Amino acid sequence: MKPGKYLLALLCVLSLNAAWSQETDGKCFIGSSLFMLMNLAPDPASFYQLDFGYRFTEKDALIIEALTWEYRGPLGIPWGSSGESSDYSYPGYVKAWGVGIDYQHMIWKGFFSTVQATPFIQEFRDTEDKKIGSGFQLFLQLRLGYHQKIFSKRFYIEPSVVCNYWPINTDFPESFSRVERKWPNYFLFEPGLNFGINF
Repeated sequence: MKPGKYLLALLCVLSLNAAWSQETDGKCFIGSSLFMLMNLAPDPASFYQLDFGYRFTEKDALIIEALTWEYRGPLGIPWGSSGESSDYSYPGYVKAWGVGIDYQHMIWKGFFSTVQATPFIQEFRDTEDKKIGSGFQLFLQLRLGYHQKIFSKRFYIEPSVVCNYWPINTDFPESFSRVERKWPNYFLFEPGLNFGINF
């Protein structure tokens, strides 16, 4: 590479670094959940999440959230339960896809609350990965957490605690239903850790 090209490349890098280091309070943001790292585990949940948000005031934001995951047992099994009996596992798994809407409100000094409603289309698959039915789930969340801006306010992290409730959960195959109805249709105090970038 000629010396002039080195100089041009150096100027580009310095310009990008200067722009990146400037603080931003952009009204838009994209984000996800660090729990996607669980997809690297030996038995992954195929959990993926992508958020797009818009802050329409300093304290209020609307967020569109696209999610997909797989689960192999009832979502309402509470903390502290463990075991390998048929009470804990479906004869197969559920694959769910949904797009939800969230409303987030900053309460005080970074502490926030978020309410979320996500309709899911669910696909029921047996132990041989054959589709045996489909259904619908309405999944509601209340999230309480702390919003921390980092790296010149370009990025953020949001540790939180979440309460989940699904009042509608339709068309389970009977073999799945026998397991599902042993457990409640809510799960309390789930940890959350979201992250994102402001622009």
